[in-house]
Amino acid sequence: MTAHDPSTPTRAVIIGAGIAGLACAVRLRAAGMQVTVLERHGTVGGKIRTVPSTAGPIDAGPTVLTMRHVFDDLFACAGQRLDDHVTLIRQDTLARHFWPDGSTLDLYSDEALSTTAINDFAGAKAAREFTRFCARTRALFQAFDGPMMQAPEPRLGALTAHVLKHPKLIPAMAPLSTLKSLLKSSFDDARLRQLFGRYATYVGGSPTHAPAILSLIWQAEASGVWVVKGGMHKLTQALQSVLQSQGVDIQTNAHVAGIETHEGRATGVTLENGTHIPCDILVHAGDPRALATGALGAQTKHIAKQTATAKRSFSARVLSFAATPQGPALAHHNVFFSSQPEDEFNDLMAGKIPQNPSFYICALDRGQGTTPPDLERFEIITNAPATGDTNAPATADTTDPEDIAKWLHQITQQMATHGMTFSPTPTTDTVTTAQAFGRMFPASQGALYGQSPHGLTAALNRPTARTQIPNLYLVGGGTHPGGGVPMATLSAWHAAEAIAADRISTSLSGQMAMPGGMSTA
Repeated sequence: MTAHDPSTPTRAVIIGAGIAGLACAVRLRAAGMQVTVLERHGTVGGKIRTVPSTAGPIDAGPTVLTMRHVFDDLFACAGQRLDDHVTLIRQDTLARHFWPDGSTLDLYSDEALSTTAINDFAGAKAAREFTRFCARTRALFQAFDGPMMQAPEPRLGALTAHVLKHPKLIPAMAPLSTLKSLLKSSFDDARLRQLFGRYATYVGGSPTHAPAILSLIWQAEASGVWVVKGGMHKLTQALQSVLQSQGVDIQTNAHVAGIETHEGRATGVTLENGTHIPCDILVHAGDPRALATGALGAQTKHIAKQTATAKRSFSARVLSFAATPQGPALAHHNVFFSSQPEDEFNDLMAGKIPQNPSFYICALDRGQGTTPPDLERFEIITNAPATGDTNAPATADTTDPEDIAKWLHQITQQMATHGMTFSPTPTTDTVTTAQAFGRMFPASQGALYGQSPHGLTAALNRPTARTQIPNLYLVGGGTHPGGGVPMATLSAWHAAEAIAADRISTSLSGQMAMPGGMSTA
């Protein structure tokens, strides 16, 4: 293969324009590369997506930002300020929670307010338990931020050494416990155990099988939640605008059919329409299982091999609609808990749609400091198993329509027990299923967070940025450090750092001194 001419910009191609692909494009462009982003869908954003309605576009994916500093840093990398491109509204109320017995609980960004609320909700002992839980999870979050989330390639040995240097972490980690068992010993009130057990679902897992250390996820939300005015899609649209203003080529409806390699290196991609696009650096921003299963060519089947057989994270059913609500006052974030949490997760682990699920309602037009309009936008989410049929035709939906109708009826009935109704009544027309997610994101099987987070070392088994093909890199929620908008965005930072380090290493190796004082440069 002919060496790349150092006098010309390095050509980087990124497959996928989700948040991770866009974030990687920002960093590679800032490094001086010529960047092309290829997106198979008609718009950028990936899982940050919308559906149309008479009230405007409605989010049908992530709904809020946490870990804001990740996004401030990303825009700063592009020489921009996040606040100049989107309006972020910090939420005083993190979430409003409803139980079938009629009890409700708000949690706040101010821990003292949450403690008072829990005292009123479940008594002084519960408030003390909450204070201890916050201290525990805060210590875990701070302890593992550096050696885990910010480490490009975390290793069990390094993490073990880190823990041994800080032995007080061991009881906080509860390494032999599941999140469920940790919460049982942390809270007497079953409702609080149910509430904090839901955080396992933020990474596609069940509290009955997720390791206790995932309790630290609470701290990501407790540290601050921001609503993006207009919807989360405004964030990816802003990134698209910044990138295009800086000369990045973003091509939508560009379906990559295969990755081309030569002499052990990625040389480019071929689109479904036959177009060949060469590159010096290739970044795959989709589910890495697409590489491991050969969806983009047999030459990548040795990449991220564990993803081909590993159990998948949960998926979801998402209903987006516009309506006028009646019933209890809603915050931006609202969780309606089921009366049978054990049955819900037993169904999910068995690969079944839960018969009596908890569900999340995002009231998109609330929490913005203004009176919501008469016709509001809503997103309802329930957990679902990852059963997407990736072999189905792109236009096929293998979900039984009667099953979706039954699911919507169940959700509607559960809302009715809380006095919650909508006019007009939502229909199944805008339900997104695991099967639909499987078609949208190749080889994902509909899983929204890549591999399952179950098991103490699950986080160490995720693919990292580097692959066995020297100039092929991975980013996205299916890679380290994991699923969720902030984590996927951090994966782009890891990849950009790896690319920069590898380019320096290659450059230095190409200039090694030769006998007689000659250089290979």
